[in-house]
Amino acid sequence: MPSFDVVSEVNRVELHNAVDQANKEIANRFDFKGSDARVELAEKLLTLYADDEFKLGQVYDLLTARMGKRGVDVRLLDRGRIESVSGNKVRQECALRVGIDQELGRKIVRLVKDGKLKVQASIQGDAVRVSGAKKDLLQQVMAAIRKAITDVPLQFGNFRD
Repeated sequence: MPSFDVVSEVNRVELHNAVDQANKEIANRFDFKGSDARVELAEKLLTLYADDEFKLGQVYDLLTARMGKRGVDVRLLDRGRIESVSGNKVRQECALRVGIDQELGRKIVRLVKDGKLKVQASIQGDAVRVSGAKKDLLQQVMAAIRKAITDVPLQFGNFRD
């Protein structure tokens, strides 16, 4: 029985390269000379540091441009609030949206069931498995999911025949 998985993943290597490129450009740019602007990557968290909110916005724009050039979807960033660190320096944490949470999983399952196609969808951990009798039906489901859900980057993997 043909099936596929709906997942939301990030290419860690490309994300790491994008962060490195952003840090290199920050170090070389004239308007950041002498400032403590940088981007740090943790497991599921990006932390942006700058001297003020304006420069923090520039660091974020620079990071998103590098991510776009490396093929990393910018929609996976969930920006937190801007915090004041020491003196007049600021920090912002951006969580990485990796995996499909329960709410989004239920939304995808509901979308598949409302499509009235002969396919089944089930939540399996941080992925949603969709299975059906024909590949054509699965491709219609993929198109419907792509059209309906635009705020989270989704990938369709593990396609089995």
